Amino acid sequence: MMNMQTITTKALQREDLTLEEGMFLYTHASLSELMFIANEIRKTIRPNNIVTWIIDRNVNITNVCVSRCTFCNFHTLIHKEDGYITQIEEYAQKIKELEAYGGNQLLIQGGMHPKLGIDFYVDLFTQLKTLFPHIKLHALGPPEVAYIAQRAHMSYADTLRTLQKAGLDSLPGAGAEILQNHIRKEISPGKCSADEWLAVMREAHKLNITTSATMMYGHVETIEDRLQHLIALRNLQSEKPHYSEGFTAFIPWPFYSKNTELAKKHKKSFSIQHAEYVRMIAISRIMLTNISHIQASWLTVGIPTAQVCLYAGAHDLGSIMIEENVVSQAGATYSVKKNQLAQAIREAGFIPKQRNQKYEIIE
Repeated sequence: MMNMQTITTKALQREDLTLEEGMFLYTHASLSELMFIANEIRKTIRPNNIVTWIIDRNVNITNVCVSRCTFCNFHTLIHKEDGYITQIEEYAQKIKELEAYGGNQLLIQGGMHPKLGIDFYVDLFTQLKTLFPHIKLHALGPPEVAYIAQRAHMSYADTLRTLQKAGLDSLPGAGAEILQNHIRKEISPGKCSADEWLAVMREAHKLNITTSATMMYGHVETIEDRLQHLIALRNLQSEKPHYSEGFTAFIPWPFYSKNTELAKKHKKSFSIQHAEYVRMIAISRIMLTNISHIQASWLTVGIPTAQVCLYAGAHDLGSIMIEENVVSQAGATYSVKKNQLAQAIREAGFIPKQRNQKYEIIE
């Protein structure tokens, strides 16, 4: 029989909770109890009260995508007139603006374009590194890597090795959604399976590529699906080689449903529950015993909720996001300027420090 005190003690000692224990804690603990546990764990990881943030820019390679995810308003099909592929001159202008703002990381993502193979990405990364040797390329994501590998008839390891040689610095945890195949079949049927997503990350860790992990929740999944997702990440992290950090961070965010096919199919809007987001941050900190950093997504829940999350296990607020085109097209409208993010951290009672993608503090 489940016992709250036993599970709480186990969590505070940073022992792995089972699915059943995690479910019990999520469904029976009050929000304040969950926040207390997660905050105590956060203090053991970051006892110095530092909260980090980063300056980067999100540039979409293309909006053409064969995946047809039902939660995405950003994509278009190859025969549509609104399709584009970002040109090198546009990258150059955006990178110059980023550097003027004090950032040096480019988050490059885009659709799974049926005419863009591995040679395109190698050429793109090579050109960017030649023009801007100091820029860090935080690029693609497991679904895109899996798609590129499939089209090139290459293994995930060889695909990643080729991209890394061309200039890939780190791999975002994009496209994870919920790592349960019955969920993925409904919301992102054209993307890689949960096993394939994890397999790409497994190979990235072997190559010592810096990676992160994400979750998009609040659509058709259950609480158990969310916890299974966390356990899948924890299990993969336990496999990483000793020389690799594996997943540096975990970032959950809620589904924004405005005008999406998923909302139309279910004939409802999926509302954003801010207290539930704080709960998700807390249970993530508790369940992910071997992933160091938990990031609160101010972009999808706003600064006030993100500040509360700093007392629920999170100790990073991510990027100021100079440019973002996906969740904003589904209803997220939050924005901040460079100084506002650091100020928000101070106002919450913490010490703001800028970091890089490896979560190393930049003095």
